[in-house]
Amino acid sequence: MSSNISGGVVQMGKLPVHIAENGHSFQLDCDEYTLVEAIQRYLESGTAIQVNDQLLLCLDMKLEPAQPLSTYGLPSDGREVFLFNKARMRSNSPSPPAEKVEITDIPDPPVPSSHDHHPLDDATDPALKALALYERQFRYHFQFGQAIYSRTLAKIDVSERLFRELKVQERALEIAAHNLDHFYRMILQNYKDFEKFYSQQHRRHVNLLTNFGRDIERLKAWKVCPQLQSPNRRCLLDFVKEENFRKIVEDCSSSHRQFENKVLQFKREFGELKRNAEHLFSSKASFLIGGLETTLKEHQRYINEQKSIMQTLSKDVNTVKKLVDDSLTGELSSSLRPHDAVSALGPMYDTHDKNCLPKMQACDREISNLLDFCRDKKNEMNIFVHNYMQKIAFIQYTIKDVRYKFSVFQEALKRQSDQFEQLRIVRGIGPAYRACLAEVVRRRAAMKLYMGMAGQMAERLAMKREDEVRRREEFLKVHSLYVPRDVLTSMGLYDNPSQCDVNITPFDTSLLDIDIADIDRYAPEHLVGFSSKTEKQGSRGSFSMSNDSSHSAEIEESVEDFPERFDSLEFLEGSELVDIAGTSKIEVENAKLKAELASKIALICSMGSELDYELLDQNKVDSLLKTAAEKTTEALTLREEYEKQLQHMLKMKQIQCDSYEKRIKELEQRLSDQYVQGNNLSTDDETLKLTLSSTKTDDSKSEISGVGETHMQHLSADNMDDTFFASSSRNVKPGVPFKHNKINEGLDENMADSSGTLNQPLDSSMIDPQRDDGNIRDGELKDSDAGLSTSMAVSISKPSSASPPKTTGEQGLDSSKEDDLILELRSALEEKSSQLSEAESKLIALADEVSKFGRDLETNRKLLDESQMNCVHLENCLHEARKEAETNLKAADRKASEYSAVRASALKLRSLFVRLKTCVTSPGVAEFTESLRSLAQSLANSVNENENDDTANFHECVRVLADRVGILLRQRAELHERCSKAESKNGQLAKELEEKKELVNTLYIKHQHEKQANKEKISFGRLEVHEIAAFVHNSAGHYEAINRNSSHYYLSSESVALFTDHLPNRPPYIVGQIVHIERQSVRIAPSTVDHVRDRADVPTSDAGSSRFSLNNSGSTASNTYGLPVGCEYFVVTVAMLPDTTIHSPPPS
Repeated sequence: MSSNISGGVVQMGKLPVHIAENGHSFQLDCDEYTLVEAIQRYLESGTAIQVNDQLLLCLDMKLEPAQPLSTYGLPSDGREVFLFNKARMRSNSPSPPAEKVEITDIPDPPVPSSHDHHPLDDATDPALKALALYERQFRYHFQFGQAIYSRTLAKIDVSERLFRELKVQERALEIAAHNLDHFYRMILQNYKDFEKFYSQQHRRHVNLLTNFGRDIERLKAWKVCPQLQSPNRRCLLDFVKEENFRKIVEDCSSSHRQFENKVLQFKREFGELKRNAEHLFSSKASFLIGGLETTLKEHQRYINEQKSIMQTLSKDVNTVKKLVDDSLTGELSSSLRPHDAVSALGPMYDTHDKNCLPKMQACDREISNLLDFCRDKKNEMNIFVHNYMQKIAFIQYTIKDVRYKFSVFQEALKRQSDQFEQLRIVRGIGPAYRACLAEVVRRRAAMKLYMGMAGQMAERLAMKREDEVRRREEFLKVHSLYVPRDVLTSMGLYDNPSQCDVNITPFDTSLLDIDIADIDRYAPEHLVGFSSKTEKQGSRGSFSMSNDSSHSAEIEESVEDFPERFDSLEFLEGSELVDIAGTSKIEVENAKLKAELASKIALICSMGSELDYELLDQNKVDSLLKTAAEKTTEALTLREEYEKQLQHMLKMKQIQCDSYEKRIKELEQRLSDQYVQGNNLSTDDETLKLTLSSTKTDDSKSEISGVGETHMQHLSADNMDDTFFASSSRNVKPGVPFKHNKINEGLDENMADSSGTLNQPLDSSMIDPQRDDGNIRDGELKDSDAGLSTSMAVSISKPSSASPPKTTGEQGLDSSKEDDLILELRSALEEKSSQLSEAESKLIALADEVSKFGRDLETNRKLLDESQMNCVHLENCLHEARKEAETNLKAADRKASEYSAVRASALKLRSLFVRLKTCVTSPGVAEFTESLRSLAQSLANSVNENENDDTANFHECVRVLADRVGILLRQRAELHERCSKAESKNGQLAKELEEKKELVNTLYIKHQHEKQANKEKISFGRLEVHEIAAFVHNSAGHYEAINRNSSHYYLSSESVALFTDHLPNRPPYIVGQIVHIERQSVRIAPSTVDHVRDRADVPTSDAGSSRFSLNNSGSTASNTYGLPVGCEYFVVTVAMLPDTTIHSPPPS
């Protein structure tokens, strides 16, 4: 079926529309601007499916009535539209009717008869007569075969049509199933997300309910720090009210069970939906048409066989016809006699009768069986499609119901989370308390570092001030010789920079006095609520769940928030590890590490309270443990390498200390030898003093470069505070810690020489260890050694300040002082040895802390790896979003270009319509025609190849309109001419009509006269045949004749019917010509009277030769006219007169 529904718009293509319920197809001629509603209205007229019940699908798109076909890319090659009847998808819809196959009945030809004349029937030769008989039979065979072949072709065509409809229905079911699969996958993914979130929430809530008692006992056993204890607060359980939480547990448990039952019921419903959907998707319509196409191809051989037989029959008919024609014309060859021809036709006849025609009938039966088979398959497919669409409708309804329930369960999940949030408080008290203690430690360490850095800043500013003062003094020293002092004073050049006081208002004075070791004492890990394995791997395990939809946002938000909470040490990250007054670099680093460790403990506690290690899946736990084992092995390897490095450093320091001890012993021996000999006492005294000074300097240097780092690392943090406050409160004097050069200048030449003399003989054992130490240490330690060496230079200048030479009387006193100095050196050596052993023990403890820090660092590195993975994922998402944005941008550009083209075309069409409107509104028909013709001519001259189809169509329409308007104008002129001629003819006809009226009046008057004459011929006496009689309607309802002699003449019922059947009411009188008169009499009993029929000849008044019969019979079966017994009456039959018309009177 084809229909042009474009409403005059240029056709763009054909739109195939297939009906799913029966497989019928339509080819609609339409364009891209045709509305879907127009398609639906046409399909309603062609399929009897209401518009409201129509569902049009093209691939995965549903066609909306208000949209044009261009919205869906239609019409387009390769795209089909399928029509589904929503009324058939309802559960109470009736089953489809059985398929009706209509085949045009082609009857068999009639059997040839000998009555049909043939030219050879009159032949004297029997062979020629037989030849005529064979021709009749062969023609009959051909016609019979042609009828069979035509029926077979009709059946095979119907079978192929049914097969095509089956294929259409199969594709329709695939489209419907694919459309359902799209929504089913969406709802299935929503269900999986819901199930995953619910399972995680369920495990978390079960964990909270199950371990509530354990958490309460743990809080009871966890005593509060002594500084925080009060009569009402002894343990952590006192932070909350236990009774309230036990009531909350009961409410949560009841709500948890109810919600669990609801979810189980919902899971059963969804399981039923899943089974129905999977069963539907597994049901394919291909089993109904499988092998049918092959069967159709195999049955083509029957058609081919019938074609071959028909060719044989046609050839035989032509052969016998030729023989007959030759016989009639006498052109038979001498060698072929009629008897021979007849004998040759006999086997051909037998072949037709016994082989060809039975084969054709057998082929027809096979095709009939094929048609029945296809019809059965079609009926099965119709029922299958009906049931399949009803299942789809049921599944769609279930999906919609499940979708509504999802929102309800999402809200229930949120309420469950809010309700169980109170129980999480019990679980989070322990980690929060441990995190608070760690925060106290971190703040104390940060405060010490902050104050130490302030002291360092004060010292640096003092050094800058000293340099500025020295520079000003040198300037005045040079220029005061030339410029008077008062002038310099007036210029302000005698002013000096003021002292810089760095004062910090004390803060964090109310912090608990606890250290890093007190955290595990007051808040051990096993009381926090998660194991050490959880604390070490909690962050990594938590981040492994970052891909889970239920926790990813939570974790990312937590990870983003925690650095903001614990980034108070960022101001130390960029600073160099330089000495602070009274401290060393390693002590500064120790304080930083202590603060960082406390920060990480607080971070782990905060994360552990939000994420639970037990909620991870077993596979994730195994992968986390495997990764943790690998990272732990790597960390242990790094720790062993670091231990080896530290042991090597300790060995080098031990060698250096041994060399110092050996050198000290040598010096002691030399001093003792010098004392015993007593030679050159004055020189020896000075030498001894310089040696002692050098020894002290070397000891100080060895303390700094050898064990100073280790010793400074373990100084109390309070020394840092004391040192800072001392340096900030004493107003550091300029030049006091930095007068090494001036002190060296103040020494006399003898002391300088002796110092140089003593420094030269020092062996390599005093220098090499320092050089080795410098090679091992980094640049920061060199700066520290330089600073401390400068400080030692000040201490050297103090004992050598006595420049006057000593007398001989003071030598005994000096000897006693030398002994005291030796004793002091020995005690200092012992003290340094003990400090060295303490440093070794503390170094071992520090190695343990470093290993612990290494583990924490590894955890942080894994956090960073997870963050990098998330960043990569975000980058991928960003890349995909960018690609999608580019695609959308290109599509928008393409749409914009299309819109621009359409707008330009619309503007051009608007201008053309304006010109057309101007033509239409021009006054006068001739001017309109002329302007329209000129417009068409101008448009034809301005044709451009780049114009679109709409403009070209408009040009063509204007041209056609101009031509047709010209034709109409010519027709109007012709019509006007014809009208003028018709008016003249009408005038002539009016004259003729007047003449005819006068003639009619004359004839009417004549007719009235004749009618009056006829009335005068009515017989009122004796009634005879051919006379005119008048009958009136009496009170009894009969027509009785007007007669002066007898009143018993009645009109027969046939005559009454003749005169009254065409009238609505009976007329008051009837006038007619008598054709028959029957005489009757009324008797007593009709059953006892013998019927006698007499005939009497009565001469007529008009002609004596004419006679009529008067019937004389006994009484009738019934006394119709109400006459007395024995009375005679006459029944008269009359005919209608040609000039008499009876008009019925109007109803009263």
